[in-house]
Amino acid sequence: MKSRDTPRVLIIVQNLPVPFDRRVWLESLALRDSGYDVTVVCPQGRGTASHQVIDGITIRAYPPYAPGGSALSYVAEYAYSFVATAYQLARARWGGRFDVLQACNPPEIFWPLARVLRWADGTRFVFDHHDLSPELYRSRFPGSGGLPLRGLLALERATFAAADKVTSTNESYAAVARTRGGKPASDVTVVRTGPDLDRLRSVPPDPARRRGRRYLVAYLGVMGPQDGVDLALRAAELVVHEMGRTDVSFTLIGGGDCWADLVAERDRLGLQDFVEMPGRVPDDYVIEVLSTADLGLSPDPKNPLNDVSTMNKTMEYMAFGVPVLAFDLHETRVSAGDAARYVPADAVELYAKEIVALLDDPESRSRMGACGRRRVEEELAWPYQRDAYVAVFDELTGSGGTR
Repeated sequence: MKSRDTPRVLIIVQNLPVPFDRRVWLESLALRDSGYDVTVVCPQGRGTASHQVIDGITIRAYPPYAPGGSALSYVAEYAYSFVATAYQLARARWGGRFDVLQACNPPEIFWPLARVLRWADGTRFVFDHHDLSPELYRSRFPGSGGLPLRGLLALERATFAAADKVTSTNESYAAVARTRGGKPASDVTVVRTGPDLDRLRSVPPDPARRRGRRYLVAYLGVMGPQDGVDLALRAAELVVHEMGRTDVSFTLIGGGDCWADLVAERDRLGLQDFVEMPGRVPDDYVIEVLSTADLGLSPDPKNPLNDVSTMNKTMEYMAFGVPVLAFDLHETRVSAGDAARYVPADAVELYAKEIVALLDDPESRSRMGACGRRRVEEELAWPYQRDAYVAVFDELTGSGGTR
């Protein structure tokens, strides 16, 4: 039973359900463990209830809206999400005022709710800076600009202006908060989405995951227009059909806007027997694949968003001691260091050649994998991020949870 003096936190996330959104879930658990009463408003996951309590976290969910892929469809999705979130927020507020509201992006549309709650209840506002929406738009719609881009920049400015504190996922994003967002350095905290080593525990390799072949190459992540899975498929075609390496199986895990089109492209390339694409899968499946994989793919192409974004998949490969092959992006180098081998941006033929080169070089793979695991254990894992995150809320509430 929560005390009336227990500080209450409301977290809003729009683009993924919770607990599937691992960052938001880890944040929620960190606040809970520090004595906060946490409620999350998010879209409803498939087969889940609209109101549930999981591990002490209250989740209020609304039916998701499926965008059509055009800029206009995203406007409709965001308008729907704002109204649905406001309704769930109003219901949650019957349990008492919230001390802190956290809104995660994209999109940056929830700052009016923060303003209203500050006026009504004195609620403080934390902007959890997951993505750069203007750069996301430019990456999804190359060559576009005009009114949509100006609108996204205006929403971003309004969100930064409303925020008491900003938690950014890396130094590149923190720099945007300080420059484009005008936030003082004292109000910006870097909180990386570090791997959760309590969840990501290696198990003995499962030879069945290699599907009768010598090597297993894995991808884990979202499959959207900017994620490069199409490039990974093209590289797999070169490895199998052009280079004749029929001793390699590929498992590409994840879902997203492009999943169905990518499955069709796999089949068009004649890779059905070599490339498994199961969609979103349970954690146990992911753990078995990454415990068996010989190489992890980070095929994110270079664009205004990816170059400055931290790729969760890269750090999850590292957590399992899996060497990484990536295109040469600034923040990927910051995260992976010597745990990855880097190919010039979007050079698919070189990417395919490096897949084969690494598979044929077990000493390099072993060295890279050990380096990645060490970086996670000593620097990047979630426990190193958790204290900095909770400290933001402790400062705003002046209470340190119930401590």
